[in-house]
Amino acid sequence: MRFVLFLLLTLFSSTLVKAELYSFKVLRVIDGDTVQIDASFLPKELGQTLSVRIHGVDTPEKGKRARCDYEDKLSQQAKLFVELELRNAKNVLVQLRTWDKYGGRVLGDIIIDGIPLSKKLIAQNYAVSYFGKGKKKDWCQLSFKGF
Repeated sequence: MRFVLFLLLTLFSSTLVKAELYSFKVLRVIDGDTVQIDASFLPKELGQTLSVRIHGVDTPEKGKRARCDYEDKLSQQAKLFVELELRNAKNVLVQLRTWDKYGGRVLGDIIIDGIPLSKKLIAQNYAVSYFGKGKKKDWCQLSFKGF
């Protein structure tokens, strides 16, 4: 069983580097930069859902992870934006890149009617560009138009 798991993860990891597009169903929005997708292609023992962290962006943290009430409010608005974008979409594709540094998540993007969610989030000021290096923005100090 361990060998099969190792082989599956190795094969799956090598396909993620290519950043191909898939028609996996988005099951739920976790927060502004993370969604959960149907991963019924995985063995049941591994769980048949995957969390996809939107590559290249950072949105405000929610709940206890938020540094202030303002950041928590911004995170709720970012999550609602993503939910509405998905609800109103005619075509949704999932782009998978690689495993996230925290494990259990995959880095990728959600392509909504031909436009990456990462670009939509930044354009609407629900996210800032972030690639995992350096200090993140302090959302408590930022004030975007529209919030």
